[in-house]
Amino acid sequence: MRTDSSPTTIYRKDYTPPAYLVDTVELGFDLAPASTVVANRITLRRNPDAAGSDIVLHGEEIELVQLRLNGQLLGEGDYELSAATLTIRNAPAEVVLEIETVCAPVENTSLSGLYVSNGNFFTQCEAEGFRRITFFPDRPDVMAKYTVMLRANKEQYPVLLSNGNLIEQGDLDDGRHYAKWEDPFKKPSYLFALVAAKLVCQEEQFKLADGRDVLLQVWVEDGNLDKTDYAMQSLKNSIRWDEERFGLELDLDRFMIVAVGDFNMGAMENKGLNIFNTKFVLANPRTATDIDFAGIEAVVGHEYFHNWTGNRVTCRDWFQLSLKEGLTVFRDQEFSADMIGTDTGRAVTRIDQVRTLRQAQFPEDAGPMSHPVRPDSFVEINNFYTVTVYEKGAEVVRMYQTLLGRDGFRKGMDLYFDRHDGQAVACDDFRAAMADANGRDLTQFERWYSQAGTPVVTARTRYDAVKRNFDIILSQRGKPGQLPFHIPVAVGLLGADGKDLPLTLEHGKHAKGATTLVLELTEQEQIFRFREVDERPTPSILRDFSAPVILEHDYTDDELLHLFNHDSDPVNRWEAGQRLAMERLLKLTAQVAAHGAANLKLDQTFINAMRTVLSDESLDPAFRELALILPSETIIAEQMDVVDPQAIHTARQFMRHTIGTVLKAELLAQYHANQTPGEYSPDAASAGKRALKNLCLSYLLAAPEAAELQLAQQQFDNATNMTDRSAALVSLIHSGTDNGPHLQAFYDDFANEALVVDKWFAMQASAPTTNVAAVRKLMQHPAFTLKNPNRARSLIFNFTNANPSQFHAADGSAYEFWAEFVIKLDAINPQVAARLARAMDRWRRYAPALQAKMKQALEKVAARQLSNDVAEVITKALAN
Repeated sequence: MRTDSSPTTIYRKDYTPPAYLVDTVELGFDLAPASTVVANRITLRRNPDAAGSDIVLHGEEIELVQLRLNGQLLGEGDYELSAATLTIRNAPAEVVLEIETVCAPVENTSLSGLYVSNGNFFTQCEAEGFRRITFFPDRPDVMAKYTVMLRANKEQYPVLLSNGNLIEQGDLDDGRHYAKWEDPFKKPSYLFALVAAKLVCQEEQFKLADGRDVLLQVWVEDGNLDKTDYAMQSLKNSIRWDEERFGLELDLDRFMIVAVGDFNMGAMENKGLNIFNTKFVLANPRTATDIDFAGIEAVVGHEYFHNWTGNRVTCRDWFQLSLKEGLTVFRDQEFSADMIGTDTGRAVTRIDQVRTLRQAQFPEDAGPMSHPVRPDSFVEINNFYTVTVYEKGAEVVRMYQTLLGRDGFRKGMDLYFDRHDGQAVACDDFRAAMADANGRDLTQFERWYSQAGTPVVTARTRYDAVKRNFDIILSQRGKPGQLPFHIPVAVGLLGADGKDLPLTLEHGKHAKGATTLVLELTEQEQIFRFREVDERPTPSILRDFSAPVILEHDYTDDELLHLFNHDSDPVNRWEAGQRLAMERLLKLTAQVAAHGAANLKLDQTFINAMRTVLSDESLDPAFRELALILPSETIIAEQMDVVDPQAIHTARQFMRHTIGTVLKAELLAQYHANQTPGEYSPDAASAGKRALKNLCLSYLLAAPEAAELQLAQQQFDNATNMTDRSAALVSLIHSGTDNGPHLQAFYDDFANEALVVDKWFAMQASAPTTNVAAVRKLMQHPAFTLKNPNRARSLIFNFTNANPSQFHAADGSAYEFWAEFVIKLDAINPQVAARLARAMDRWRRYAPALQAKMKQALEKVAARQLSNDVAEVITKALAN
């Protein structure tokens, strides 16, 4: 753990190329949990594009045994060794360094570098974990070819894996064995990986589009092989999709996925050897939900797509992180949408993406950890694996496709790879490829990378019945001092009959009869005039959520109802329903805050709108489910100047209770109409039916009577899949009617399934009946451990992030709990601790009484000696 008293801020403007480039790396590992010896032979040459003759290598928490330069053993006076670097002054132009180090993987609880999980060796080197393995210029713009020799006890570690292709393996005399791997492609050190473990694998030969046969492997611990089919199928689908959509092929003879239970992130795209959190590999109907299956497909796709967008072309520096992550998130989003294969399916995935932005990214943009998609500075790079870099970065990439069209985007991608294959480049290089391939000036578009915050787009309209003109006046504002963004705003116009009107944009170039056009807002304010409009239309603005902005437009209830009932754009149809619900939720919240929960009412207009969508059999069940989910308590809080979590919770629960009571007959009808008998399948149509059915159940249990409770209990007892069983249990727990027998039965059935035990903790942690005392009691359960990130997230994170009414209890006890476990986690795993610390970074938005207690908890953490990871979050949260 780093314990710097004054962490150093690193600035993008200070970037300089490395003084030395590395051509080859030869690594030898003698693997032992308490003392692993690493031999590292690297060839370096002075960089002609950089100044200086000093070789600076990074190294942390490793012991230097010996160091040779061009065959000569160096003494302590020949180099400078600090806690973070090894420096050789005035080195020759060409150098061969031989470095021997020792590390202790079994003591590495940070899970960064080389570590032991359940007796097996794994690595995680992004962003700066390689320096915990050996001394090296550990930066993404230093790319080299790697050869790796692994040696370990054969009985304990029968499987030895590393990047690239296996070129030799055999037995040694002392009960050990070896494997030699060679990666034919240059890569930065953050993509290095090794695994030494007792594992089994599912493997298949797969024929690529060019006719080559490649070996695909999914490696798991014994006993989990029955949960690998979906990951393998997702990998095959990913390979085929990338060939067809972008013309990109797998470039190795084999591709491996390895699942590990202790992992800080979702997965890692190491070249040819992807290491995954078990959460995104292991699934069968008994243990995994529809959401789990969808997550596996997306993450397997994401890491595979990194093979080109991240590995073959990588980042010049960590400020450019979104170059690979934003682009690859966009690619996995498109893959998941294409796998569904229907227009409605694409829209449902798009709505989920918008919900994520509003739930997580918009608040980040408005808080103390706000940063541009391409940050200008950081203290700890691990803190910038954020929803801004990933999800907002994906929105930036999506806007290229919106502006240029799918064919234009593909042309830009082709040029990007033609120019930069095998290079470490910057976000501006991607933008230049898109511009040059399409003959477009995208200079202004750069502001999406350099300006933080969520732009606000305000729309006004006017209709001239005589001239048959309809004007949409769009204006934009960002943070003070910001320049205008280049914002694509997709619009349509609905007639009184609910049908799209054909659009004729004055001075616009578009297909005749088009019903959706993309307006390009590049100035502070612009007027867009539509001609030949025979009636005052209802505008559908920001279709498909064409830009990550906040849209302000004074829709009337009648207009929103018209859009909610008729808009051909499913995203805006959903959005109209969300606006209708939000207006009422905010009024109810204000009423609760001022007068208490008595005399609350929900108007019949809204109820009827919900009834209409719920019962409309022509609509996809997956869409109906999303349309009927109320805005979350977090999203409601974003609309308030001063957040009152208890009032928000009371108002939302009242609305759920009212819907459950008034629409009971319709909810029961849809519950029974959307059963999925027969063998379980995670396909989109079946998953959509289960989602709608289980939402109906949750509404029914918001106002439960004996019949509804019996319905949930029957579903729990008779469910043939985890989706239905866990949904029934969540409904029972959240209704406050069962915290005993069903919970115990669930645990007893799945006590040996770690990922299901995570669900068991999570569903309790997020229940509005679970207070901090209950969480502390759950932490005493023998299945709980703070050292496993999945387990810590399942209980502690779900309580602090998904249970706002209890986390923000008036007595401040949950804030004390938060401070205690940020400190405890920081001593074990700073990356995980820093993510927990983010739960309090927007404390200033709450009522004064809560603010005072939150500040006290923040100051308690700040008073400790902290890792850079946590110190950066706490410092920014407390700064004015």
